[in-house]
Amino acid sequence: MVAPQLPVGFRFGTVAAAYQVEGAVAEDGRGPNIWDAFARRPGVIADGSDATVACDSYRRYGEDIALLRRLGVGAHRFSFPWSRFQPSGRGPLNPQAVEHYDRYLDALLDAGISPMATLYYHDLPQALEDDGGWLNRATIDAFATYAELLGQRFADRVASWVPIQAPGTAAYQGYGTGRWAPGRELIFGAAAAAHSLLVAHGRAVIALRSAGAHDVGCANSHAPMWPASEDPADIGATKLLDSLWNGLFLESMLLGRYPIDLQPLAEEIVEDGDLATIRQPLDFYGVNYSHPWRVAASPEDGDGDVPFEVTPLLGYPLTDRGWPVVPSALREWLILTRARFRAALPPFVITENGASYGIGPDQHGVVDDQPRIDYLDGHLEAVAQACRRGVDIRGYFVGHLLDGWDWDEGFRQRYGLVHVDHASGTRTPKRSFEWYAGVIAAQEQHLLG
Repeated sequence: MVAPQLPVGFRFGTVAAAYQVEGAVAEDGRGPNIWDAFARRPGVIADGSDATVACDSYRRYGEDIALLRRLGVGAHRFSFPWSRFQPSGRGPLNPQAVEHYDRYLDALLDAGISPMATLYYHDLPQALEDDGGWLNRATIDAFATYAELLGQRFADRVASWVPIQAPGTAAYQGYGTGRWAPGRELIFGAAAAAHSLLVAHGRAVIALRSAGAHDVGCANSHAPMWPASEDPADIGATKLLDSLWNGLFLESMLLGRYPIDLQPLAEEIVEDGDLATIRQPLDFYGVNYSHPWRVAASPEDGDGDVPFEVTPLLGYPLTDRGWPVVPSALREWLILTRARFRAALPPFVITENGASYGIGPDQHGVVDDQPRIDYLDGHLEAVAQACRRGVDIRGYFVGHLLDGWDWDEGFRQRYGLVHVDHASGTRTPKRSFEWYAGVIAAQEQHLLG
C-alpha cells in the first residue's frame, strides 16, 4: 500500500464546500450569493437544479462529522460561507452564523479532526456583485475586513487557513467564459477579476496573521499543459494558456511578478503596491489538481476571441466528467514546479484531488466505485513518488467527502467518498471511503512500527 511511503506527519483530509453541501439558503439570516441568482437563469445548470437543499449539511453536520471520524482523517477542509456571516458582504458578523460555526468547529475538534477553513469558495454575496463584484476594488477591502473578523473569532480553533479557493477558476469561469456565476463573458477582461482576487488573497493573509491565525496558505488550481503537436502555433498557444492558468498565480504569489507574456494585460490593471501585497509569505502552497490539458491553437476559421483551445487527450481512461486520468502528470508537475521555484516555494499540500463517477448503490446497498479507488490510488502514488524525488509535500485532501451540488453541472456529477441520495439525504459510504480509511490506518500503523 502507498501510505507507508509518505513522510512522517503527512496529513490526510477531505474537502467540502459550503454552497455545495449545506442547503438552508434562506435560514438563520443568510443573504443571497451569486450562485443563488445564477442558478435561476434558464439553461445555465446542466440538470436545472439548484443548491437550496444540496446535502442538507447545515442541519446534518453532526452526521457528516461522524463519517469523518469513522474515515480516520486528521483534517477536513471546509468553507465559511461569506453571505451567511455578512448577508450583504459588509457589516458586523451575523450572530446566528457565528453560533453555528462555533458548534461546528467544536464538533470537529471533539472528533479529533483539524479544521482547515476556506474563506471564499466561489460564493460572493450578491450585494457585492451588484456593485461590480471582483471588478470593483472595493470588494477587495470588503474581503479583507471579512477575513479579519473571522480570524479574530475563529483563529483559536482553526488550524489552517485558505483565503480563496481557485482564484483562476473563479475569474475565468465566472468573468471570462460565463459558465459559472456571476456569468459574465469578458474573455481576457477576466484578468482584472483574477488580479483583484489575488490582491484580496494577499490582503486576507495579512488580516488573518494580524488576527492570530497560523498556517496560512492557498489553494490554486493547476494543470500540466501539453501541446497538441509540435506545430509552433500549438506550442505558442500552450505557452500562453500555461501563463494564464499556472504562471499568473504561481509567479505573482511566489515571486511578486506576472509572467512576461502577460505584461500587456498586467499594465492595465496593476496598481502601485499590488504585487507586493499578493506576494505574502505562505506556510503551504495548495494545489487543486484533476488532469493535464492538451492545448492547440484555435482554428483560423474560429471566432478569433481566444487563440487557444483545449482538445481531447486520447489514450487514457476518462472520468464521468470526461477528464483523462493521468496520475503521472501530477508527479511531473510537482517535480518540475519545485525545481523551477526552489527556495521561493513553501511546502506543497494537495488541497483537492478527486474525480466524478456516478456509480450508485447496488441491490445490496453497496457502492462499488472501483474507478474512483483506482483514480485516488494512482494520484496518491504519484504524490509519494514526488516525495521520494525530494518534493516537500505535507498533505493530501480528497475532493470530496460527499456527493454535493457541482456548480454548473448541478447533481449530474458525483465526486464524493460518500453517496448522497438527494431526495432523502441518506448517506452511504462507498467502497472508496473504506479504501481511504484503510490507507490512513496503514500510514498510522507504519508510524507506530
